[in-house]
Amino acid sequence: MFTEKDYKQMESLGISPETARKQVERFRTGFPWMDIVAPATPGRGIMVLEEEEEEAALEYYESAASADGKCKFVPASGAASRMFKDLFAGLEKPNANSEKFCANIEKFAFYDPELFNSDDPKSILSKTLTDEGLAYGAKPKGVLKFHRYPSGETRTAFAEHLVEAQEYMRSEGDVANLTVTVSPEHRELFDKAFADVKDEYEARYGVKYNVRFTYQDKSTDTIAVDAEGNPFRKADGSLLFRPAGHGALIHNLNAIDEELVSIKNIDNVAKEEMLPTTAKWKKILLGKALELRDTLHGFLLELDAVTCDNIRYYDVYPLLPGYNAPKEDLTATPECQMLCNDIEEYLYENLSIELPEADDCKSRVARLRKVLDRPIRVCGMVRNEGEPGGGPFIIREKDGSTSLQILESVQINPDDPAAREALSKATHFNPVDLVCCLRRFNGEKFNLPDYVDEDAGFISSKSFEGRELKALELPGLWNGAMSK
Repeated sequence: MFTEKDYKQMESLGISPETARKQVERFRTGFPWMDIVAPATPGRGIMVLEEEEEEAALEYYESAASADGKCKFVPASGAASRMFKDLFAGLEKPNANSEKFCANIEKFAFYDPELFNSDDPKSILSKTLTDEGLAYGAKPKGVLKFHRYPSGETRTAFAEHLVEAQEYMRSEGDVANLTVTVSPEHRELFDKAFADVKDEYEARYGVKYNVRFTYQDKSTDTIAVDAEGNPFRKADGSLLFRPAGHGALIHNLNAIDEELVSIKNIDNVAKEEMLPTTAKWKKILLGKALELRDTLHGFLLELDAVTCDNIRYYDVYPLLPGYNAPKEDLTATPECQMLCNDIEEYLYENLSIELPEADDCKSRVARLRKVLDRPIRVCGMVRNEGEPGGGPFIIREKDGSTSLQILESVQINPDDPAAREALSKATHFNPVDLVCCLRRFNGEKFNLPDYVDEDAGFISSKSFEGRELKALELPGLWNGAMSK
């Protein structure tokens, strides 16, 4: 399948031949459909807070914020070319969207009357997209001017994320940490966008920004195949490896040292007049995440108090310090069984996790520890009003348990009547606004790739050099990469 030249190419990318072979095999076997139990809805998978609960979450955030710091994680490597697809088409032949864009050009934050000095639609499109003007068609979304203010100030999406970060993600010393994933070819543009506002914003908001730009690791690229399922080769005979979607960013997220992380896409950002509302709900998400963290950590500590050392947390994870020799098994005591009952009830009522019956008490406790001791994610959802994209569902796992997952439409079997019915009854949509706690209750960092469901990716159709190909998308960052 591969030549010596191929092996050298893989070595340069940090991709093992075994990984490439497994990826080629995955094109042949495909990915299994998700086994949907029900859509996540208010009262079953989605929590809708009363006013007093909102206030309690806000108070919890202020009182229990992580001692290990906070960081805002912004996936921003995407180029704007897809966003401007209809405008590019309008350069060749006008369409409804390109005509609407040109008719409303003065309303956009990037409008400059000296640049857009003609009413000719082709001129407007060319000056927006190409080197004749702004060259937005080749730039990342993060550096485009998104908003204009009555004062005349204009801001990029990246600048708005800086303003947001100082409002709800300050760590000790009034430092706002941001990790922003960018493409290497766009790094200079982001450096300039940051330099343009850094001093002004730090003085205006009384904050110190710590911005870390990271790249999607080339070792996470996946091999492409042709229509017959063979490795796709470029005109020069080399293999084609492609970026594997935002799921690869789990490695960037894993490199963050701070415990509490807020995640929002680069283009999911509002103007500053909306900041009080934005910050309120972000703090509510953070408060609920911290509350959940402390509840689950409390359960783990209670299990330690009623069970013997041979099934302690440190026996499940023996690489951690604190492992002790086995003693008498006390898991069958009424106190332990009552605690397990309480934990299982909490998991079902609050996280839609239903566990199959265990073989014995020891297995039951060990399984509960693994369920409780994992990275924590709390996602903000909005009402589904027909937007394309993923949504929250309760699914059946391979071991028979249930869990809450955000699914993309490509993961749902269109030929399964039950899956179609669940999709039709879905009430909410994922706008990519989530927070995570990334440390164990003993303070050690989780290794996030351990919690990826490798079966939750998908295959897409693309083209290269005018030829059709199949591309492998890794499990999405807030989908399969956060499955567990």
